[in-house]
Formats: sequence, structure tokens, C-alpha cells
Amino acid sequence: MTNPQWNAVDDYFSRTVSPADDVLTAALAASTAAGLPEIAVAPNQGKLLHLLALMQGARNILEIGTLGGYSTIWLARALPADGRLITLEYDPAHADVARANIARAGLDKLVEVRTGAALDTLPQLEAEGAGPFDLVFVDADKVNNPRYAEWALKLSRPGTVIIVDNVVRGGRVATPDPDDPAITGTRELFEFVAREPRLDATALQTVGAKGYDGLLLARVVS
Repeated sequence: MTNPQWNAVDDYFSRTVSPADDVLTAALAASTAAGLPEIAVAPNQGKLLHLLALMQGARNILEIGTLGGYSTIWLARALPADGRLITLEYDPAHADVARANIARAGLDKLVEVRTGAALDTLPQLEAEGAGPFDLVFVDADKVNNPRYAEWALKLSRPGTVIIVDNVVRGGRVATPDPDDPAITGTRELFEFVAREPRLDATALQTVGAKGYDGLLLARVVS
């Protein structure tokens, strides 16, 4: 679902308040050249992630779903010099592209890209004592969204911010009995958040260059 006016507004926002730079442009170009799906966040959404991390004063960030590292760069740029970002990517080829993009951005000392199924690497993070994370961004396979939210909560502290992307699914998230596993997983995510007393959350619909979608934003309260 797209609309030319949505794209025009996104372009205007990107030109005025979230302009691209050579590093971000190169990251997208390298991802496209490598054949990665063009599903990275839009520039204004990347800037939103950056601002949320700054507002949070984040020093320790977890990202579930790296792709080519575009959103990773936006988030890592909000970190202090002694900060850390761990990003989890299932596909080794995608991870290689992301590492190159992150190194080009001069952020490879702050960012670690881990390869493998996130549901395998997340328990490793817990065993290592890698948390608690100040901000968690989830943008991976939607079927496992509720499991990712559970792990985000395990690896959090009171005050941690959890952001989950692509939760509207073109409006289909409101379908009571979906036949799409991605929508089923997203609805299970909302049900988990709704019954979890340690989370205070809301969700927003968005339109723009990425179509009709939205995000869930939660704060760990205890």
C-alpha cells in the first residue's frame, strides 16, 4: 500500500530535518548492490531512532535484526565514546555487508555484529551478562516478535525503552483471525505487552516511503 503524497512528504522531511549524508547513502547503496531486500527504515525513521536513543541517554543498545546496518548506524551515532551496541543478524551475507557499512561509518569500535538465529544468540547474551540494555530495537522476522519482546524484557532494566518496528502490517494487524504467520506473531506481541505489568506501551500507525505500517514503543517500568 503506497501513496505518492506519502512519499513526497517523507522526501520533504528527509531533506529538511533528517538529511542523508555520504555514509548513510553509501550504506543503502552497498546493501542494494549486495542484493539485500530494500526494507531498511526510512531516513526520518532512522533519525527518530537516533533521537530516542539520545533522549534515553543510551549507553548500551541491543538491535535484533541488522540487515545492512543502516538503522544500526543511526542508533550507534547516539552512543557516547564508551558506549556499546550489539546487533543480531541471521544471514551471514547480510552481516558481512553490515560490518563493512559500520566500519565505513567509523563505528566498528562501538558496534558488534553477531551472526545466527537471534533466539540462539539472545540466551548467549544473557549468559555473558551483556545487559541490561538501555534501548532495544526489534526489526527482525515478525513470527518471533513475542519471543523477541520476552528476551528484550529479560535483558532490560527499569527505564529501558523497547521499540518494535513493522507492527501495523498494512492494517492487517487488526484482522481477528489472520492466515499470515507474521501477523499472528505481531498480534501475539501485542497480547504479551498488554498483559505484562512491567511494560507501559503504545503503538503508532505511520505512512510514508515504506508504505502503511507503524511501531510499538514500550518502557520497562519495573
